[in-house]
Amino acid sequence: MAGHSKWANIKHRKARQDASRGKVWTKVIREITVAAKEGPDPNDNPRLRLALEKANSANMPKDTIKRAIEKGSGTGETGALEEIIFEGYGPGGVAILVETMSDNRNRTVSDVRHAFSKFGGNLGTDGSVSYLFKKMGIIHLDKSFSEEELMELVIEIGAEDLSEEEDFFEITTDVNRFNDIINALKQKNIIYSNAELTLRAETLVKLDQDMSEKVLNIMEFMDDLDDVQEVHTNAEFPENFEVKA
Repeated sequence: MAGHSKWANIKHRKARQDASRGKVWTKVIREITVAAKEGPDPNDNPRLRLALEKANSANMPKDTIKRAIEKGSGTGETGALEEIIFEGYGPGGVAILVETMSDNRNRTVSDVRHAFSKFGGNLGTDGSVSYLFKKMGIIHLDKSFSEEELMELVIEIGAEDLSEEEDFFEITTDVNRFNDIINALKQKNIIYSNAELTLRAETLVKLDQDMSEKVLNIMEFMDDLDDVQEVHTNAEFPENFEVKA
């Protein structure tokens, strides 16, 4: 799963950089607002609970969190945030799926379409690439654990798999088991650096060094767009691919 690992590590580093700049707040506020539409109580709303964990990790002020929940649940200032998913193809014919949250659909469509065309890709129709991706839960743990310890843990709590990345260990789990796995980790007082429901491609497209750089350029450009929450691809980058600074 080299393609996933490379992009996962890049996003992991970008998340730390964004947090240091405060940029992460914008995306987390949007996630809280949209998640709160399903109810303002995190005990009854797993998606909101995850968003609140991200907010706390980013040291977001409680008043900011409260306003986002109230806005989303309709008990505060009203907004028109909506989730929009874009599907398309990047350089080398790789599939790219972009999850956005926007209060201005026309602006978001324009920005995403421009990003695709700028890097030699093209925006596709609904369903053109989404069938390639599967929703799953991922949990990141730091490397203070040994792989042997974590593998025993994965088996014990009933997760699907464990992989070692550059900066962290990643536990993957079925969506329906995700909350049970999170609760099991908390009961064992095991702290994770990230936990989320995400999309992973089940079939990968292998890239050479040159095409890998082109695909990473469009992925990073997309990820930096204001309305973009997550970017996914089925690109498989070479194991020895070095990302330019």
